[in-house]
Amino acid sequence: MARKKSQNQQAVQNSIKTLLANIRFASVDNPMRTLVVTSTVPNEGKSTITAQLAQAIAAGGKSVLVVECDMRKRSLAGILNVHPEVGLHAVLADEEPLNQAIVALPQQGLYFLDAEPHIPNPPDLLSSKRFGRFIGMVSREFDYVLFDTPPVGTFIDAAILSSLVDGTVLVVRDNFTKRDQVRAAFEQLRKADANVIGAVLNDCEVESSEYYYAYYNKDGKRMKHGDSSPAAAQDTFDMDSSIVVPQNPRGSRL
Repeated sequence: MARKKSQNQQAVQNSIKTLLANIRFASVDNPMRTLVVTSTVPNEGKSTITAQLAQAIAAGGKSVLVVECDMRKRSLAGILNVHPEVGLHAVLADEEPLNQAIVALPQQGLYFLDAEPHIPNPPDLLSSKRFGRFIGMVSREFDYVLFDTPPVGTFIDAAILSSLVDGTVLVVRDNFTKRDQVRAAFEQLRKADANVIGAVLNDCEVESSEYYYAYYNKDGKRMKHGDSSPAAAQDTFDMDSSIVVPQNPRGSRL
């Protein structure tokens, strides 16, 4: 059991590294440094993916700021095991300087900005000029900035913020989210002029840690590699890439 848990942890780490590599390859000439991580519906693991991706960036020697923008259901503080006293709203309201609100985590290069509870009218806040200036400010201070947002199918927040950043990653939980829901979320993001660079298929059962890429047909069945038939091509989403993240071992922590 311990060996299987270790193998799963290694598979997850390798998948996240592959995700980071694909993000970097998505635009070599104009690197993507501000990214939204979102999902279609709740409980797909987007916040965990955000935290793991941030850790991988920091492990590579780059500075990364993780910003909690899921203002109705905050979870990053618990995942990262840190609970700041002030956060995003205080910064935007000029009640607290940015360097005082940001928390440096134990891993070198990794930083976190939480959001206070009960922030009123999140869509209005995200679409404000003040928030636009905030994005410009943090993008100058850090190599990467990751924004964790509510699910696309639940609130409009992700669509608004996705139109302001370099790229958007859509997390989809395996055997959990319906294909029509994913397609609707993708279309909503595209209508908002979001640059959806790819999808993360999360919580998969995989037999090999090298099996990172997968495509699914309209019935939700995994397509075989090398299936290039016209029907298969029509059934896949029009995204640049799809990364498979294996199931996280039970009881594991970031």
